[in-house]
Amino acid sequence: MNVVGNARTGRSGLNEEDAEAATLLTGEETHGDARRVESRSLLRRLGLSFFLFGLINNVLYVIILSAALDLVPPSTPKGIIAFCNIFPSLIAKLGWPYLLKGRVRYARRLVGCTALSVSGMMVVSLFDSLYMRLLGICFASFSSGLGELTFLQLSTRYHPPSVAGHSVGYFAAGTGGAGLAGAFLWWELRNLGVRLGVGLSSILPFVIPATYFFLLPRPEMFVGSAFSSIEDEDDLDSALMTASYTPLPRGEDEAAPVTEPEATAKTTIALTIEDKWQLAKPMLARYMLPLFCVYLFEYTINQGISPTLVYPVPSRESHWFMSLLIHSIRDYYPLWQLVYQSTVFLSRSSISLGLPALPARLLSLPAIVQGVILSILAYESAVGIFGDSDTREGWSFALVFSLITVEGICGGLAYVNVFFRVNQERHDGAPGADPERARQEREFRIGSIGLADSAGILMASLLAVPTELGLCRAQVARGKVFCQSL
Repeated sequence: MNVVGNARTGRSGLNEEDAEAATLLTGEETHGDARRVESRSLLRRLGLSFFLFGLINNVLYVIILSAALDLVPPSTPKGIIAFCNIFPSLIAKLGWPYLLKGRVRYARRLVGCTALSVSGMMVVSLFDSLYMRLLGICFASFSSGLGELTFLQLSTRYHPPSVAGHSVGYFAAGTGGAGLAGAFLWWELRNLGVRLGVGLSSILPFVIPATYFFLLPRPEMFVGSAFSSIEDEDDLDSALMTASYTPLPRGEDEAAPVTEPEATAKTTIALTIEDKWQLAKPMLARYMLPLFCVYLFEYTINQGISPTLVYPVPSRESHWFMSLLIHSIRDYYPLWQLVYQSTVFLSRSSISLGLPALPARLLSLPAIVQGVILSILAYESAVGIFGDSDTREGWSFALVFSLITVEGICGGLAYVNVFFRVNQERHDGAPGADPERARQEREFRIGSIGLADSAGILMASLLAVPTELGLCRAQVARGKVFCQSL
């Protein structure tokens, strides 16, 4: 009887242990599912936040360019709007990363950018003087340039690298969407007039601090979570970012819990000009030159060549598809810009859509393709590859449409992949390297790259006017005078 009783007791105890183990396993699976749901939620909030940062930061730039005809008198060259819309941005991208020392104060900087953007748009809307409007455009441009490099630097504060790359991908998608959103917004607002239309646009910058303070997940939410398990924890840079992570404060008075050595480091660590030059030097040929060339080529195309790619108004009988899009010769340039902006948006969204990034060795490929496209389009404008007869008009239209599509794709791919690659770069450091210095180096690397695209745009704006005039003269010489009537 005792033997039987002991056996029953043993089986009962075993069953209880199995039940306990099953319960624990179920609990762990439930906890794992909850963490996965939470991780997906955090990634969605992060992606939406950086998309809004890119969209709102760049949308005012597009609105100002779209409103150029309405902002200045007819006798004023429209190129002055483009210059005032890019030169202050270049100054911001040149000055802040290279001259600023110490930590980036994100909350203070973004509030300042918002105030500057709102002030600039209000000056444009409230004053009729040309000089005051140009001053307001300069304010908005400086804010946009400073904002762009700030958001790119902010992306380096997130860890692991997959999360940092996620933020860069969505920021690039937002900047691409700004082209379409800005043109559409001004199309809807322009009937209200400059004063009211631009005045209403000044509300948009308030989205940035609202997103930063209320929607953007704090970087420490991604540390020690399910995200860390997919990264290489043996990497020294990863160890620095996780073991000695400093939470990003939302306000300037909010102190992060740090150890005494870290607190001392924060007050003493600051990259010197020599340090920054040593960091920037390897990136000149690898990242900056390809990005500069892409922007030089594509903005020369958009501002200097595209305005001359004009053909007769198509008839429904001979070109039924073209006749749906083109109703006057003034419709060609807006169409080319729509094609360009649409393809830029799609290609800048490539990483956020899950497509693989370009290999580092192919980062110069978009610039090479852009150079070829510029040459072909310039030849088409000056000489006419298929001739000027009406029967060949469809061939010319198809060629230009296809090349501008590829141009937009290359431009978007260059932007998102250069910044993605810089964000993902891992650098060997010595054991015991200061984590604050490592963070400042990552912020400087990605912030310094923005100088290249703005310099390319500025150079293109200087080349665009003589290019357009020269191509128009070449067309008139062969009897094609459409460009003179625009």
